Amino acid sequence: MAAQASGDVAKVRLATSAGDIVLELYADKAPKSVENFLQYVRDKHYDGTVFHRVIDGFMIQGGGFTADLQQKPTRAPIPLEANNGLKNDRGTIAMARTPNPNSATAQFFINLVNNNALNAPSPDGHGYAVFGKVTSGMDVVEKIKGVAVGNQGPHQNVPKTPVTILKATLEK
Repeated sequence: MAAQASGDVAKVRLATSAGDIVLELYADKAPKSVENFLQYVRDKHYDGTVFHRVIDGFMIQGGGFTADLQQKPTRAPIPLEANNGLKNDRGTIAMARTPNPNSATAQFFINLVNNNALNAPSPDGHGYAVFGKVTSGMDVVEKIKGVAVGNQGPHQNVPKTPVTILKATLEK
């Protein structure tokens, strides 16, 4: 990953029930994704959401559901920025989406491994937009990936004990 100019990097701290994760976001490479994520942080959308999908050897996903798996309302979707040169490598954060490439809203995932199959144009001709990486707290991400998971309603790979984002804050 190319070095980033300090002026283009925002940092966000996710204080979770498993510990803190600090993210570095690359507005120069994924401006719409970063601004979208930062707006959700400013709106306190992520506070009280859980990592609702945990797949060891793949990724941990969060940002959209409360502990009882109620989906939080979101703003309009953003356009896909998967062709920005950033790869879905271990420790990077990317926007989750439906099969519609331009459907990302609040949900995101942190890659647990180098997920080359998610890089544009894979897996569906579009890819998944990376917009930052974990700079501190990969040990917390590792702890989250090891939690016991099961099915809950229509959801699969849900932690049996919720892993909650207590607070998401912009760091200076």
